[in-house]
Order: sequence, then structure tokens, then C-alpha cells
Amino acid sequence: MKRSPTNHYSQPKSIDEYIAGFPQDVQETLQRIRDIVSQAAPDAEEAIKYQMPTFVLHGNLVHFAAFQKHIGFYPTPSAIEAFNSELAGYKWAKGSVQFPLKRSVPFTLIRKMVEYRVKETRGKLAVNKQMK
Repeated sequence: MKRSPTNHYSQPKSIDEYIAGFPQDVQETLQRIRDIVSQAAPDAEEAIKYQMPTFVLHGNLVHFAAFQKHIGFYPTPSAIEAFNSELAGYKWAKGSVQFPLKRSVPFTLIRKMVEYRVKETRGKLAVNKQMK
């Protein structure tokens, strides 16, 4: 899937710009993922990192991106490991999972992984504060 000609050669500066560069059906999926992450991590800030929508909460929380045949979701290796049984039907690697566009995107699973990452991030932050 190519980004629209107006955005193909320029790097998106915001998640809105990133999402706007895709066909309507993909935009809807990306926006739903964005909304889920925003709700599950209300203190996280939006950014574009590695040319992908990213949510930052004391470091990178999650990234996501659209490709020709799938949505890539990048919740870090710890979240992939924590949810590996629920990811069994998907192609996944150390810190990423691919959700095919031809199948329903598991939005509930995405929410659970984001909530896991928020708890993990806050836990690490609390430990770091105690050590100082």
C-alpha cells in the first residue's frame, strides 16, 4: 500500500498526517488503534518516531504502522512475550506483531497489550525513583 501522492515524499509530522496518507478503510483502523492507545494510556504523548505513530510514556510505549497487507503493532518484546498465547494466530517477532488487513483487527488484544505496557512502564519508573 502506498501512501497518497501528496504525502508519499514528505515525512508526516503528526499522527493525523500519517493516517491521512492511507485509504479510508485503513485510516479507520489506524484511528481506532490510536483511540484505543489514547484511552488506555491517557498520559502518553503522541509522536512520530521511526516514521510511525508512536505513543511515549517515559520512553516509547507502543508504535503502530500500516503496510500493504497488514497493520504492524510494536508493543516491545515484553508485551509480545506476555501475550504470546493470544498472538498464536498472527505473525509475530521479538517486539512486533502483524495483523492482516483481510482479518478483523483484535482491538481488545491491542488494548490489553497497551494496558500491560502502561503498568510495566509505571512499575519501572517507581523502581527507578526508589533507587535514587
